[in-house]
Amino acid sequence: MAAPPRSFSAAEVRARCAQGSCVVRCRRRLYDLSAFVRLHPGGEQLLRRRAGTDVSAALDGPPHRHSANARRWLEQYYLGELRDDDDEEEEEEEGSRQSCPQTEKPTDAAAPPARRLDPRCKTVDVDKDLVDWRKPLLWQVGYLGEKYDEWVHQPVDRPIRLFHSDFLESLSKTAWYVVFLVWTPVVLYLSWVSYTSLAQGNTRLFSSFTTEYSIPVHKYYFPFIFLLGMFLWSLLEYLIHRFVFHMKPPASNYYLITLHFLLHGQHHKSPFDSSRLVFPPVPASLVIGFFYGVLQLLLPEVLGLSVFVGGLCGYVVYDMMHYYLHYGSPKKGTYLYGLKAYHVKHHFEHQKSGFGISTRFWDRPFRTLIPEEETFEKED
Repeated sequence: MAAPPRSFSAAEVRARCAQGSCVVRCRRRLYDLSAFVRLHPGGEQLLRRRAGTDVSAALDGPPHRHSANARRWLEQYYLGELRDDDDEEEEEEEGSRQSCPQTEKPTDAAAPPARRLDPRCKTVDVDKDLVDWRKPLLWQVGYLGEKYDEWVHQPVDRPIRLFHSDFLESLSKTAWYVVFLVWTPVVLYLSWVSYTSLAQGNTRLFSSFTTEYSIPVHKYYFPFIFLLGMFLWSLLEYLIHRFVFHMKPPASNYYLITLHFLLHGQHHKSPFDSSRLVFPPVPASLVIGFFYGVLQLLLPEVLGLSVFVGGLCGYVVYDMMHYYLHYGSPKKGTYLYGLKAYHVKHHFEHQKSGFGISTRFWDRPFRTLIPEEETFEKED
């Protein structure tokens, strides 16, 4: 039999908040969001200002109506119940009762059972989940079959282990700064090689087809070629995210489900696992090498290298920005603030749109832009 939830008085809640904890309540249910304040897309200060208050109305908005996954996510920080023996009187609207993951228990024995949140938003119970969290997940998810797609898009706040082997596991995890330290020197070196090679004046476009009409590529063109590479990377980023990372594997194919989870599913299941927010250098080098080879086949050697190094710089910017969108706290009203909110919506509510990460540009022509949330007034 499960132990009854711990109860707290209003004075105890205030004391916790005074000590720096961010405890909020949804009717009488208490949640400690201290571990989440920096991750919240609205910013840390927004949650800090709500410490000790009832957030049931804020869940429904305006200005933002929280998704089912957001409410499910809230349940992971459940702390206990607010005791009924306080003198403070609650003034709740009927509409706010459905805002909380679970309403208070009925006082009358003959009263109907308490209403609960949508079943998809059940409290995370790792002991009763579809997988065994005590073991590596990579070899388990393939057996979920038709349940996999719904399961992988119900995010949890806990680290994921993929492999039994400690060595393979270490290769699948990376601190954010490793990407910067590994690839930035490569970008700088290849940029210097590209520029000095173009300065020799031997590079010509279309020289493979005709000498008479070939176009010389001067060293002054390098910045524009570099930017072209970054622009092409932004398109490649979108296409990979949409058509590879967000492929829906057949429910009957164990191996494709496993591959999807390895490539991107694990990130959607645990979006704030800090060690899995950037691409590890070892597998990244294989992918980067592939695209380098493609450019060398399509373009003259130095020109292909110049486009490649711009794309590589775009990748580094993308990985750094992706980490920041999950763990940073951009100032409200800035470009990054809007981009963070946009990306969090992709994780929690709009998994079939919003595929742009470092930019929303490509979501527009491909018609996958997350729609702006309509402004509405709360019903009486």
